[in-house]
Amino acid sequence: MLKRYLPIINWLSVYNRHALASDMVAAIIVTIMLIPQSLAYAMLAGLPPEVGLYASILPLLTYTLFGTSRTLSVGPVAVISLMTAAAVGNLALEGSSEYLVAAIALAFISGMMLVVMGLLKLGILANFLSHPVISGFITASGLLIAASQLQHLLGISASGHNLLDILQAVAANIQNTNLLTLAIGGSAVWFLFWSRKGFAPLLTRCGLSPHVAALVSKTGPVLAVISSILVVWAADLAQQGVHIVGSIPAGLPAFTLPHFDSEHWQQLLVSALFISLVGFVESVSVAQTLAAKRRQRIEPNQELIGLGAANIGSALAGGFPVTGGFSRSVVNFDAGAQTPAAGAFTALGIALAALFLTPLLFFLPQATLAATIIVAVLSLIDLGAIKRTWQYSRSDFSAMLVTILLTLTQGVEMGIIAGVSLSLLLFLHRTSTPHSAVVGLVPGTEHFRNIDRHQVITLPHLVTLRMDESLYFANARHLEDRIYALIVQQPSVKHLILMCPAVNLIDASALESLEAINHRLEDSGVMFHLSEMKGPVMDRLQKSHFLEQLSGQVFLSQFEAWQALQTAPGAQHQAPS
Repeated sequence: MLKRYLPIINWLSVYNRHALASDMVAAIIVTIMLIPQSLAYAMLAGLPPEVGLYASILPLLTYTLFGTSRTLSVGPVAVISLMTAAAVGNLALEGSSEYLVAAIALAFISGMMLVVMGLLKLGILANFLSHPVISGFITASGLLIAASQLQHLLGISASGHNLLDILQAVAANIQNTNLLTLAIGGSAVWFLFWSRKGFAPLLTRCGLSPHVAALVSKTGPVLAVISSILVVWAADLAQQGVHIVGSIPAGLPAFTLPHFDSEHWQQLLVSALFISLVGFVESVSVAQTLAAKRRQRIEPNQELIGLGAANIGSALAGGFPVTGGFSRSVVNFDAGAQTPAAGAFTALGIALAALFLTPLLFFLPQATLAATIIVAVLSLIDLGAIKRTWQYSRSDFSAMLVTILLTLTQGVEMGIIAGVSLSLLLFLHRTSTPHSAVVGLVPGTEHFRNIDRHQVITLPHLVTLRMDESLYFANARHLEDRIYALIVQQPSVKHLILMCPAVNLIDASALESLEAINHRLEDSGVMFHLSEMKGPVMDRLQKSHFLEQLSGQVFLSQFEAWQALQTAPGAQHQAPS
């Protein structure tokens, strides 16, 4: 039990010098990358920059204790920061003391939800967020985030609650653009984009190995921060209208319990739930991808506990909601991290930065942080997924499109609520009218295929209906109508077989429908049979009286049923229609 809930016990017992060296190298690289990201995402959430550092210390330490991924790096991420700003912005004004209090409470509530979900093994809840909905939500959020940073890139005031409001505000104030701010921000954007593809080849030509060059190239945001600070300081650009971060308190966060306000907490519950689910989906996807590359595995329910502990830790340190980040986790993996101890060492590095480096960030332009955010989130936008989803599934595309449009026009919470709701409705619609097929025997084989697709053998007195979906309350009536229609269309039928290779569940409503079908067919002189019923389903049927009342038999295979019931003459071939 202890090893289950404290995975650190499993890997710490075999920890060695090689793992220590690898983890420390990875931690140095991730720390360098995480400092500007933490500051930028705090600004995106509407919080003071130092809060981003606070949210990157204790969460990493707690995840080291409770997380199952060896390389996941936990901290502030763009989408969760945007959702935080949207949730807290409804309760308090940005920049006020109540705003920070609400953000801390949001992290604590989210953490508690995640822990409870993990203890109850509710990781399956994340499955209700379909991939098209998540993809559409992240794409729309990326566009919103990038648009929200235009004001910092241009040095103007232009905020809004949706994409249209933001763009209208930018257009109305664009004549007030500070050209120096635009030059700094534009240069940072260009450099950050270039460093992603051009920095590593340049370093390779300078003599570094490809692996080392790839790792060093990840320090692009730090170089952008250092160079812009030096430019603003040397030219005294703050006096010429360039907005800077200003004074950042040095030191570590004080440990405090979140302030409890029942009214505010109730208003934050729904937002905390969606932040928890979205954060878990993003985190577990990254963790599973990286674990698979090393033939490792993660435990989703324990990941819920790990992420919950990380968010509770963030709240206790005065931070805001966090989750596993894609970019920093990939860097952590590529840098050779062997265990979650790399996260603990990263937390130590961030703590040292909070203690000693914050005075050096006084002249950091807000435009540089905005550029860091823009470049980071543009990589999240996957417009190609929209085309691929359209080509593959119109229903999934509709859920994705609704999510994108409502996220852009009504906000992040409304977008994801609508996307999830529409996905569930489409699921219910699909499963309430499941695919089924009348099948016949493929000549010379023991296989049965759809009579409309294959050249098969059928018998006039025997019809087999294959169900391709589990049977439950939403499709029970559909099954009854399908079978009654077949009997009406084929008056010579004396045996009807329900073939169930894809039926994994028969609920109480479907059982009543099967009982009704059995009685109706028996009254019509037709025997009702079952074939290829799965063991767990049979176990449940045996607890009822249905099998005792069944007019026909239960066959292990469809071919066995065919052999037993083909006694009447009249076998014939039926060509595909």
